[in-house]
Amino acid sequence: MHHYYTKIRETNHPYYWYCLAKTQARAGLTNETLQTIDMALSFPNPYPSKHKLLEIRAELQSADTRQLHTNSPTVLTVKRGDIDGDGIKDNVYLTAYKTPDSPFWKDITLVVQNGRTHHYDHIHFKNNSGYNPTLFLGDLTGNKGEDILVVIDTGGSAGTVYAYIFSYMNGQIRQIFDSDAFNDSYRYDVTYENQYKAKVISYHLREKYILDLTYKGKEYLSEIYNPQGILKAPINGWVNPLSGLYPIDFNRDNRYELEAYQRIAGRYNADSLGYVQTVLKWNGQAFVPDRQTVATFGGEM
Repeated sequence: MHHYYTKIRETNHPYYWYCLAKTQARAGLTNETLQTIDMALSFPNPYPSKHKLLEIRAELQSADTRQLHTNSPTVLTVKRGDIDGDGIKDNVYLTAYKTPDSPFWKDITLVVQNGRTHHYDHIHFKNNSGYNPTLFLGDLTGNKGEDILVVIDTGGSAGTVYAYIFSYMNGQIRQIFDSDAFNDSYRYDVTYENQYKAKVISYHLREKYILDLTYKGKEYLSEIYNPQGILKAPINGWVNPLSGLYPIDFNRDNRYELEAYQRIAGRYNADSLGYVQTVLKWNGQAFVPDRQTVATFGGEM
């Protein structure tokens, strides 16, 4: 097996991924074989063919094999990148267990296989269930290696996400961002005001934003304002937890910043007033706000 790992590191040719899968299968390493086959299938022209690889995978997942390996997770996605900065590509997987007849995934796990030592790290999340788990590799910290961003849709009505970032530091993979911690730190007040306005206070940045609500239309406004533009009763909205976290290279320097989205709700969750958008940058110890804006929706002319 070591021979094929070496060849993969040197050439990354689909042939050697196939050979590695066959060797792992003969050794009874079913989970590792399935992961290798998924990697082999990610090539535009898999060896020996996509059909053959799918056939091998089907055999491994046959009734007899499933009986022996009932707890084998599904590989959701796989990417290759230099995580530890040693110049050798590592394999990064997301695995999970599928809920029958549902797009809901349970026990979502990050698996990192070191390209040099072939050692596997299994990293579990605090919130490890949800929908549409995604994986991104890129330089978020300015370290030599690529960092790992995992985002999972919670499936709630607010459209929120769980997000985690991992980086190789001091000889190990460390978590450096957690959406729960972000939500705890970024607190807001949303208050409707007279004359068709709403005020958003961002306590973390000590900033205030005034939203013009006239785009909401006469029917909406007449429900909460009198003809003079005075509120009929006090109304408070809120800012939802993180609803999106997007890596963007604003400075075009091959180092990504993060743009965090939080949806502003008015009288109820579906009554969206806009989004708080916070750009985060790594300062060597944590992701800190670089700037924050509020985006609102346009109305008919």
